[in-house]
Amino acid sequence: MVKVGIVVGSIRAGSFSGRVAKALINLLPEDYEATYLQIDHLPLYNQDSDENSPQEYVDFREVVAAQDAFIFVTPEHNRSIPAALKNALDVASRPYGDNKWGGKPALIASQSPGVISGFGANHHLRQMLTFLDVPVVQQPEVYLAGTPELFGENGEFLQEGTDVFLQTAIDKFVDLVSKYD
Repeated sequence: MVKVGIVVGSIRAGSFSGRVAKALINLLPEDYEATYLQIDHLPLYNQDSDENSPQEYVDFREVVAAQDAFIFVTPEHNRSIPAALKNALDVASRPYGDNKWGGKPALIASQSPGVISGFGANHHLRQMLTFLDVPVVQQPEVYLAGTPELFGENGEFLQEGTDVFLQTAIDKFVDLVSKYD
Protein backbone atom coordinates (compact mmCIF):
# COMPACT_ATOMS: atom_id res chain seq x y z
CA MET A 1 0.00 0.00 0.00
CA VAL A 2 1.36 3.41 -1.01
CA LYS A 3 0.56 6.09 1.54
CA VAL A 4 -0.18 9.48 -0.01
CA GLY A 5 -0.47 12.59 2.13
CA ILE A 6 -3.00 15.06 0.74
CA VAL A 7 -2.12 18.65 1.61
CA VAL A 8 -4.81 21.20 0.84
CA GLY A 9 -3.44 24.74 0.97
CA SER A 10 -6.79 26.34 1.67
CA ILE A 11 -8.11 25.98 5.20
CA ARG A 12 -11.53 27.38 4.26
CA ALA A 13 -14.50 25.05 4.80
CA GLY A 14 -15.79 23.92 1.40
CA SER A 15 -12.71 25.22 -0.41
CA PHE A 16 -12.28 24.78 -4.14
CA SER A 17 -8.87 23.21 -3.45
CA GLY A 18 -10.65 20.63 -1.33
CA ARG A 19 -12.90 19.78 -4.26
CA VAL A 20 -9.89 19.29 -6.52
CA ALA A 21 -8.21 17.11 -3.87
CA LYS A 22 -11.30 14.86 -3.69
CA ALA A 23 -11.29 14.49 -7.48
CA LEU A 24 -7.58 13.58 -7.52
CA ILE A 25 -8.01 11.03 -4.72
CA ASN A 26 -10.76 9.34 -6.73
CA LEU A 27 -8.31 8.86 -9.61
CA LEU A 28 -5.61 7.13 -7.53
CA PRO A 29 -5.01 3.40 -8.00
CA GLU A 30 -6.66 1.03 -5.51
CA ASP A 31 -3.34 0.25 -3.81
CA TYR A 32 -2.91 3.92 -2.84
CA GLU A 33 -4.16 5.10 0.54
CA ALA A 34 -4.87 8.82 0.82
CA THR A 35 -4.64 10.66 4.12
CA TYR A 36 -5.49 14.32 4.54
CA LEU A 37 -2.73 16.15 6.41
CA GLN A 38 -4.49 18.78 8.51
CA ILE A 39 -2.58 22.08 8.55
CA ASP A 40 -5.08 24.51 10.07
CA HIS A 41 -4.24 23.69 13.70
CA LEU A 42 -0.47 24.20 13.54
CA PRO A 43 0.91 27.09 15.60
CA LEU A 44 2.96 29.53 13.56
CA TYR A 45 6.45 28.09 13.15
CA ASN A 46 9.04 29.62 15.46
CA GLN A 47 12.63 28.41 15.46
CA ASP A 48 12.75 28.96 19.23
CA SER A 49 10.52 25.90 19.54
CA ASP A 50 12.96 23.54 17.79
CA GLU A 51 14.29 22.27 21.13
CA ASN A 52 10.89 22.02 22.79
CA SER A 53 8.31 21.61 20.03
CA PRO A 54 4.58 21.98 20.65
CA GLN A 55 2.74 18.65 20.51
CA GLU A 56 1.02 19.78 17.29
CA TYR A 57 4.46 19.96 15.61
CA VAL A 58 5.50 16.55 16.91
CA ASP A 59 2.26 14.90 15.76
CA PHE A 60 2.32 16.60 12.34
CA ARG A 61 5.94 15.62 11.72
CA GLU A 62 5.09 11.99 12.53
CA VAL A 63 2.18 11.99 10.08
CA VAL A 64 4.33 13.55 7.33
CA ALA A 65 7.14 11.05 7.99
CA ALA A 66 4.68 8.14 7.64
CA GLN A 67 3.75 9.11 4.05
CA ASP A 68 5.38 7.72 0.91
CA ALA A 69 4.35 10.62 -1.35
CA PHE A 70 2.28 13.79 -1.39
CA ILE A 71 -0.36 15.58 -3.43
CA PHE A 72 -0.47 19.33 -2.85
CA VAL A 73 -3.56 21.26 -3.95
CA THR A 74 -3.43 24.99 -3.43
CA PRO A 75 -5.08 28.27 -4.26
CA GLU A 76 -3.05 31.40 -4.81
CA HIS A 77 -2.86 34.13 -2.19
CA ASN A 78 -1.08 37.32 -3.29
CA ARG A 79 0.83 35.48 -6.06
CA SER A 80 2.09 32.79 -3.70
CA ILE A 81 0.88 29.93 -1.52
CA PRO A 82 -1.37 30.46 1.51
CA ALA A 83 0.34 31.12 4.85
CA ALA A 84 -1.02 27.90 6.38
CA LEU A 85 0.67 25.82 3.67
CA LYS A 86 4.00 27.63 4.07
CA ASN A 87 3.77 27.11 7.82
CA ALA A 88 3.14 23.36 7.36
CA LEU A 89 6.18 23.07 5.08
CA ASP A 90 8.30 24.85 7.69
CA VAL A 91 7.02 22.81 10.63
CA ALA A 92 7.79 19.44 9.00
CA SER A 93 11.14 20.49 7.53
CA ARG A 94 12.64 21.80 10.76
CA PRO A 95 14.74 21.75 12.77
CA TYR A 96 17.36 21.98 10.03
CA GLY A 97 18.58 18.52 9.09
CA ASP A 98 15.34 16.78 10.11
CA ASN A 99 13.23 17.30 6.99
CA LYS A 100 10.24 14.92 6.97
CA TRP A 101 9.24 15.85 3.39
CA GLY A 102 12.57 15.02 1.75
CA GLY A 103 13.03 12.32 -0.85
CA LYS A 104 9.30 11.70 -1.26
CA PRO A 105 7.67 12.44 -4.64
CA ALA A 106 4.81 14.89 -5.08
CA LEU A 107 2.20 16.20 -7.45
CA ILE A 108 1.22 19.87 -7.35
CA ALA A 109 -2.16 21.15 -8.49
CA SER A 110 -3.02 24.82 -8.25
CA GLN A 111 -6.46 26.23 -8.82
CA SER A 112 -8.39 29.45 -8.99
CA PRO A 113 -11.98 30.49 -9.57
CA GLY A 114 -10.49 33.04 -11.98
CA VAL A 115 -8.34 32.63 -15.06
CA ILE A 116 -4.83 32.78 -13.53
CA SER A 117 -5.12 29.19 -12.23
CA GLY A 118 -2.84 29.69 -9.25
CA PHE A 119 0.20 29.94 -11.52
CA GLY A 120 2.28 31.94 -9.02
CA ALA A 121 1.41 29.61 -6.13
CA ASN A 122 2.27 26.57 -8.22
CA HIS A 123 5.72 27.91 -9.08
CA HIS A 124 6.51 29.14 -5.58
CA LEU A 125 5.54 25.75 -4.18
CA ARG A 126 7.75 24.01 -6.78
CA GLN A 127 10.66 26.21 -5.74
CA MET A 128 10.17 25.42 -2.05
CA LEU A 129 9.79 21.69 -2.68
CA THR A 130 13.01 21.68 -4.70
CA PHE A 131 14.84 23.05 -1.68
CA LEU A 132 13.12 20.47 0.54
CA ASP A 133 14.34 17.65 -1.76
CA VAL A 134 10.86 16.68 -2.89
CA PRO A 135 10.83 15.45 -6.50
CA VAL A 136 7.78 16.85 -8.29
CA VAL A 137 5.88 15.67 -11.37
CA GLN A 138 7.17 17.95 -14.13
CA GLN A 139 4.56 17.33 -16.83
CA PRO A 140 1.75 17.85 -17.03
CA GLU A 141 1.75 20.95 -14.88
CA VAL A 142 -1.66 21.19 -13.22
CA TYR A 143 -3.13 24.69 -13.31
CA LEU A 144 -6.92 24.76 -13.02
CA ALA A 145 -8.95 27.87 -13.84
CA GLY A 146 -12.66 28.33 -13.26
CA THR A 147 -12.66 25.71 -10.52
CA PRO A 148 -16.34 26.16 -9.50
CA GLU A 149 -17.36 25.18 -13.04
CA LEU A 150 -15.00 22.16 -13.11
CA PHE A 151 -15.74 20.40 -9.81
CA GLY A 152 -18.77 19.74 -7.65
CA GLU A 153 -18.71 19.88 -3.87
CA ASN A 154 -17.69 16.22 -3.58
CA GLY A 155 -15.02 16.36 -6.27
CA GLU A 156 -17.27 15.21 -9.08
CA PHE A 157 -16.24 16.36 -12.55
CA LEU A 158 -18.55 18.92 -14.13
CA GLN A 159 -16.71 19.49 -17.42
CA GLU A 160 -15.87 16.81 -19.94
CA GLY A 161 -12.13 16.31 -20.34
CA THR A 162 -11.11 17.47 -16.88
CA ASP A 163 -11.02 13.87 -15.65
CA VAL A 164 -8.86 12.81 -18.60
CA PHE A 165 -6.36 15.60 -17.96
CA LEU A 166 -6.15 14.89 -14.24
CA GLN A 167 -5.86 11.13 -14.84
CA THR A 168 -2.81 11.88 -16.99
CA ALA A 169 -1.31 13.84 -14.08
CA ILE A 170 -2.11 11.04 -11.61
CA ASP A 171 -0.57 8.47 -13.97
CA LYS A 172 2.65 10.53 -14.11
CA PHE A 173 2.55 10.82 -10.32
CA VAL A 174 2.22 7.03 -9.98
CA ASP A 175 5.16 6.59 -12.37
CA LEU A 176 7.26 8.98 -10.27
CA VAL A 177 6.26 7.26 -7.04
CA SER A 178 7.28 3.87 -8.47
CA LYS A 179 10.82 5.20 -8.94
CA TYR A 180 11.08 5.83 -5.19
CA ASP A 181 9.67 2.50 -3.92
